[in-house]
Amino acid sequence: MAWAIDAKDKYTHGHSRRVAEYSQSIAELAGKPDRECVEIYLIALLHDVGKIGIPDGIINKDGRLTDEEFAVIKTHPVIGDQILSRIKQFPDLSIGAKYHHERYDGRGYPEGLKGEEIPEIARIIAVADAYDAMSSKRSYRDCLPQEVIRNEIVKGMGTQFDPKFAGIMLELIDKDKNYHMRQTDDD
Repeated sequence: MAWAIDAKDKYTHGHSRRVAEYSQSIAELAGKPDRECVEIYLIALLHDVGKIGIPDGIINKDGRLTDEEFAVIKTHPVIGDQILSRIKQFPDLSIGAKYHHERYDGRGYPEGLKGEEIPEIARIIAVADAYDAMSSKRSYRDCLPQEVIRNEIVKGMGTQFDPKFAGIMLELIDKDKNYHMRQTDDD
């Protein structure tokens, strides 16, 4: 299913897999048990499933979105929750989809949750997702330099991101001396 999500968006090939890998690494460094790390990987793998319900013309638009188009994009967490919450055997599966755009300062969406009101899984995915968005080519820009991304993560600590998980993401960035954690031509 993750492949189908990424296939819809010509600019984010491999995004779901990379976000899942980064999320799992963050969970491991946070000391989560192995089983929970695998669950976080699976939940992160499907975090963007709601994009299936977004028109192709918006998903694949060259250039920046208008305010109206961005409002449509902002519905993908709710759509993802609606899709994944139907899977009763894995009740936490929809958490990443629904809450990965919440912000630690409460200025995110869809519900404007703040701090630890945001499920921990979603706080992990949020920083992994933002990192991958910045380390990937987009219609309106190339992949950002790693130092620029690092500075953006630092700047977002406590506002956009949970400081604990942003700090762990910084550890991962600092260990990646050759900037392998990014979108490549192979993705």
